[in-house]
Parts: sequence; C-alpha cells; structure tokens
Amino acid sequence: MRNGSVQHRPFFKVLVANRGEIALRVMRSARRLGLGVVAVYSDADRDTLHVRQADQAVRIGEALPAQSYLNISAIIAAAKASGADAVHPGYGFLAENGVFARACKDAGLVFIGPSPQAIEAMGNKAGAKEIMKKAGVPIVPGYQGADQSDEVMLVEAEKIGFPVMIKAVGGGGGRGMRLVSEAASFPDALRSARSEAKAAFGDATVILERAIQNPRHIEIQVFGDAHGNAIHLGERDCSVQRRHQKLIEEAPSPAVSPELRAKMGEVAVAAVKALRYEGAGTLEFLLDASGGFYFMEMNTRLQVEHPVTEAITGLDLVELQLRVARGEPLPVKQQDIKSSGHAIEVRLCSEDAGHDFMPQSGRMARWQVPNGVRVEHALQSGAEIPPFYDSMIAKVISHGATREEARGRLICGLEQLTAFGVTTNQAFLMSCLRHPGFAGGEATTAFIGAHRDELLALRKDAFDTALAGLLLYVTNPHAPSWRAGRSLAATFRLLAKIEVDGHAHELEVTRERDGRYMVSSDGQEHRFELDELNSETIRFRHNGLMDTAKFLRDGDRLYLQHRGIPLAVTDLTLAAPKAAATNGGDGKVRAAMNGRVVAVLVKQGDRVTTGQPVMTLEAMKMEHVHKAGIDGVVAAIDVAEGEQVTAGKIVVEIEAGRVS
Repeated sequence: MRNGSVQHRPFFKVLVANRGEIALRVMRSARRLGLGVVAVYSDADRDTLHVRQADQAVRIGEALPAQSYLNISAIIAAAKASGADAVHPGYGFLAENGVFARACKDAGLVFIGPSPQAIEAMGNKAGAKEIMKKAGVPIVPGYQGADQSDEVMLVEAEKIGFPVMIKAVGGGGGRGMRLVSEAASFPDALRSARSEAKAAFGDATVILERAIQNPRHIEIQVFGDAHGNAIHLGERDCSVQRRHQKLIEEAPSPAVSPELRAKMGEVAVAAVKALRYEGAGTLEFLLDASGGFYFMEMNTRLQVEHPVTEAITGLDLVELQLRVARGEPLPVKQQDIKSSGHAIEVRLCSEDAGHDFMPQSGRMARWQVPNGVRVEHALQSGAEIPPFYDSMIAKVISHGATREEARGRLICGLEQLTAFGVTTNQAFLMSCLRHPGFAGGEATTAFIGAHRDELLALRKDAFDTALAGLLLYVTNPHAPSWRAGRSLAATFRLLAKIEVDGHAHELEVTRERDGRYMVSSDGQEHRFELDELNSETIRFRHNGLMDTAKFLRDGDRLYLQHRGIPLAVTDLTLAAPKAAATNGGDGKVRAAMNGRVVAVLVKQGDRVTTGQPVMTLEAMKMEHVHKAGIDGVVAAIDVAEGEQVTAGKIVVEIEAGRVS
C-alpha cells in the first residue's frame, strides 16, 4: 500500500484539533519550532488553559464530542477562519479518522499524521491483521469475517475456544472490548461490546481473538518519513490496565531482553516500510510467558504514553511529527538512537477506584503539581472537570538512572501532588507502584484483577479520622482561635459526627488548658500539639513525631492529604439524615454519574430481581450498567435513551414485592 497522498509543504500556523493536556503539549513543541498555534473548544471548555494559552481559539460547538471535537466541518472551518495551514489531531477524537485526514487534505491543510489510506487500513482491526500477516508480523488467531450474525459469531468463538476477546474493529482504548470466559456469557457480552463500539466509533462491527492468558502488553514506537526512512524507538510496557485501558506505562520493559527488543523492533520497522508509512505510529503486541509476541493493532498517531520514550531517548516526538509533516527526512538513524535510564508514567484519572473506577466530574478546588517529575496537564485550581470526555486529567512521568530510582521518584511525586475537590485514582496509583509485584517488574495485564483487593486496601486508619476531626474543629470559624504556645483558662469540648470516604464516625475534640488537643475517635485517643496552621497546611506533633498534612476547608467539606493519601471528609454534626439510600435500596435507581442513557433494559410493569441490569449509562467514553436494588415491579421509567442525565437523578423506580 502506498502512502503517497501525504501532503508536504511548509506551514506556519498549526490548529490543534483536541483539548486539555495534549493540546498544550503539541503547542509547546510547535512554538519551539517558531509556529503559531490555534486552539478549538467546546462550550464546556470555554475557559480552559488550552484555550487561553493559544494564539487564537475558535468555538466549534456544544459540549458533547459529536457536536464539537468530532465535528469535522466545524474544525475545518475553524482552521480557515484562523488562517491555520496545518492540523495536529493529538490523540483520541479524530486522530485516527481517515475521513478527517482526507478532509484536511481536500481543504488544503497539512494533516500532521499519516495518509488517509494508512489510517483507514490500520484503523480497521480485521484489515490491519491481514496486512500485518502479509508483512510477516505474527498475529493472534481469531475471526474477522464479514458475517456478523449472532449465530456465526458464537460458532466462531467456540471454534477459537474460550476465553475469547471481543474487539471493536473501529477503535481502541478498551471501548467495545469484552473478555468472555464461557459460551453462556457470550451473547450479552457481544451486545454490550457492539453497543459501546457503535456509540464510540459509529461502527458496531467486531472481531474475535483468542484470549492470551496473563500476557504483557508491549508496544513499539515507530516513525517513517517521505524519503523511505523508518526507525523504531524501542518498546513501552503498558501491562498495568483497568477495563483494558492503560494506567501505568514504562520504558524499557522489564520483561524485554536486548535480543527480543531487536527482534520486535525489526518486525515493526519492516511493517512501517511495507506500508510506506509517514509520521508517528505504534505497533501493539501481546507478549506471552515464553517470549512469543503477537500483533494486536497499530495506532496511527501519537500515544498518550509517548513521554516515557522521550525521557529515555532525549527526543521530542511531537517535533519529529512536525518535521516529517513538512517533508523533512528523519533527523536520526536507527544506529543514532540511544536509550538512557528508565521512565515510568501514570495516568491520573478523575475516577473512584473503590467503586469500579466510576468516572467523576466536578470542580477541582485545589490543584498543585510537584517538583522533580514531569506533569502533563491543563488544570488549575477552580477548573471544572466536565463529564463529556475521557477521565484522564493528567500524566505524571518520572525518569531515573534505574527502574527503582524512577519508581521512587514517581511515588514521591504523587505523594506531593494535590488534587482536592474531585475524586481521583491518585492513591490507587501509588498503591500499584508500591506493590511487590510491580516493584519486581512482574506485572502482566492481569495485575489489577489479581491484586485488586490489596491495591484498594489503602491506609485509612483511626489516626486519619482523628486528624480530620481536629482539622474540622480548628478551621471552624466559630472555634476559639489558635495561637502557638497559648494556654487557656478552661477546656473546650466539641462532639462531632463526620463522614470519611462514605463511612460515618463519631468523635470528641477537646482543647485542653495547655493548648493541646485531645481527639477521641473509634475507641482511641489521640493527643495533638499544633506547631503551625495556615490555609493550606497543618504542622503538628503526635506521639513525639512532627508531621505535616495538606488540607482544604470548603464549607462542611474538608479535603485532607496525609502522607500522600487523600481523604474527603464531610461534617455531619448539623446535617440532616439522608432521605434515601443512593444504592437503590429504596426502589429508586439513581444515575451514578453525569452521563448519557444508551440503553433502557426494562419496561414499565416488568418484574425484576435484586442485581438485575435495568439501565446503561455512558460517561467519559465508557458504559456503566445500573442494577435494581430490590426485588419488585418496574413502576416508572424516568429517562429515555439518548437523554443526558446528572448524577443522582432517579432513572428507574421499582415497587417492592416478591418476584415469583
């Protein structure tokens, strides 16, 4: 396949057809090359950093991606209006959309990426596997036929043998992907995968693959140019995943030997040359325990995890993209590429790891990044995290001379990062990095599933509850003012009830005559002596140890971070009891997050049992099934398919009753 339709000519202003941290990342390299930069934005992103830091910015539509960041005609019009002569797609949205690449070319714009033909050929998983097979790349056995009927798909799955993987042909990122362990579960998994694929990519077609048990997820970064040059930049290990989406990436992989690296790199470069591919790309492989590797897919774009490759090679991958798009030859040869040290990246996501990684949205009340690590983000204190886009809000990257040094720096960086106001996976990421399995370089794609309970067992002890009670007391505007070394004529006592990450605690806070504080909580007593208190930190002594914690008081809410573990605390002392259970135990099923209704699975009058799926909601590009909290009869359905709902809205009402 030829790639001769890539458009090469000088360009001077780049429109970034994306949002958030990747938009800022592209702008940074473009400006270093002396290029102007243009941002686009939806109504939800009007006041974001990527908009304010661009030379120009153009509104392209409403909040939903289909009405803005996926609106090809609006983006082309924005480029024309701003005078941009090139478009960088970033990753996600239209980055691997051949129609978009062709529309840019037809409009006289340089598309900073491969040709439309290359994108389309590799964007279809079934077709890509055939191309790679002909190029000599090993592939996973499976089915990718045109007959997509339920009956044929089940027969083919049984031929392959369970467990099998269902994959959407049109995309990635874990959407439209299901692991099925037995034939009985296949029909429901197939329906769900198709529904998610249709919503995410506009194409419900899927393929089947043999599920390789406990593999490593290894990808090879490649580049090609218009002059026939092709190189690889080594591998990245992306095995730590949840819901088939990467959370931690590193380079080099602890499981790849120099010999295997050379072999995989040689295969990847051969594929690039066979495609006559131009620009950045990534070949993704599954690596089994015996060292066998199998092609999964090719991403025809920049990857989220590209910073780890930049860290160990010293190359700017966005700059390479821009230079190749201008028709320049790659400035480095394979023999010039040297790897130095080790790099690890984590994806900070606005999600609740303790509740099945449920996406979270809302206001980031305080955002502070640490020193000593690279943080890619587009956040600031007071920024809104909208419910319409991917849950990843930042990337934290460390580099060290050794893997252990990089791991230690990353843990330290995460401990110092502050993200108050929206629940994130910050503590979960630290738990992963500290786990002996990850520390030993043994993590496969089964890592989170195998160790989930351990990883979620975060350090939340009675001391943290006591510290939260103390902070609620000393930051209360009606509390006696604190002064270092000040003694009192009498003691002051406060009885309080607080909620820490969903669990209620009763405690007693006493300020003693010598100025110290006694907090009784969960049957234990903790004595604190305050050394310093300001609007962001508290410094105190406890059992002879001087310690510090960060906090933010916001009305009856307190955000606390002690030794890197964030806690969300609510003062319930004067709060009314909650009127109804949020888990549907009162018969009312409530939306767990802001999102769009993609499937109503019951009808009014249907009998349902506890745990039965009743509605599917899509939020931040993932489907979330909502289930009945009681046995009974569906009395009302309060939403319709396609409707956008807010968190807490009642979607289905069930009248209690025995189901016969």
